[in-house]
Amino acid sequence: MDPQDRLCLYYPSIFAGHPRLAAAESTRKGGVSKPPYDSLNLGIHTADRPGAIAENRRRFFAACGFSPDQTAGSHQRHGSEILLVEQPGYVEGYDALISNQPGILLTVTIADCTPILLFDPVTEAFAAIHAGWKGTAAGIAGKTLKALEKHFATKPSDCLAYIGTCIDHCDFEVDADVADHFTISHKKWEAGKNKFFVDLKAANKDELQRAGIPDQNIQVSPHSTYTRHQDYFSHRFEKGTTGRMLAAIGLRP
Repeated sequence: MDPQDRLCLYYPSIFAGHPRLAAAESTRKGGVSKPPYDSLNLGIHTADRPGAIAENRRRFFAACGFSPDQTAGSHQRHGSEILLVEQPGYVEGYDALISNQPGILLTVTIADCTPILLFDPVTEAFAAIHAGWKGTAAGIAGKTLKALEKHFATKPSDCLAYIGTCIDHCDFEVDADVADHFTISHKKWEAGKNKFFVDLKAANKDELQRAGIPDQNIQVSPHSTYTRHQDYFSHRFEKGTTGRMLAAIGLRP
C-alpha cells in the first residue's frame, strides 16, 4: 500500500485516559478521492464524487468505532447556535453539538476553521464545536460549556478540551472588518503587509479558560492547515476548491 493511501488520523492525547471515549481529527490522507479533493475528503457539501465521500466517511467512522448511521452532524453556518443531540442524524444551522448519549459520534466539518472537542469525565457529556472566526468572536466555546452545564450539570473545572488543527496566527491575515472583532491580545498588525493577523487558537483557549477549564486540561494542536496543506485541507491555501476534514467525539456503546 502506498503511504498516501494509509488512513491517517490524529487522536488527542488529552483524552487518552478514557478508553470508552472516541475522539479523533482526520487529515487529508487515507481516502479514495481524486485531486483536488485528494484523498480523505469527508465534506458532503463539496463537488467530489458522492461515492468517494461515502467511502471516506465510512473509513473515518470505522476507525472511531462507529458506523455512518451512528453519527450526528450539521450543515454549519459559521455562527454560534448549539444543538442538544439525542439521536443520530444530520441537521442544518448549528455550529456546536452536545450530547451524553453513548453510541452517537458528534462531528464538525473543518478546512481552516477551529475544531474544539470537549469531554466531561464526571457526567460523560461531550461536545464538538466548529469555531470559525465569527463563532470564535461570538464566544461559541464558552456558550457550549454553558449548554453542557444547563443540560448535564457539567462543571467546567472537570472538563477536558482539545483545540484542533486550523489556520494558524501566522497565516490568518485579515482586514479590519474581521480584526475589529478581536482583542489586541489575539491579533497583531503587520504594516509591511497592511494586514492584521488573528490567532484563533489563542482566542478560543482564552475563552475556555475564562469559562473555567484549567490550563492543564486544554490541549492545542501545534499544526496549521495552511502551512501543512499537504497533510490537511486548507480552504484558504487552495482557494476554496478542496476537501474537508472532520473532528469527532463520542462514547462507544
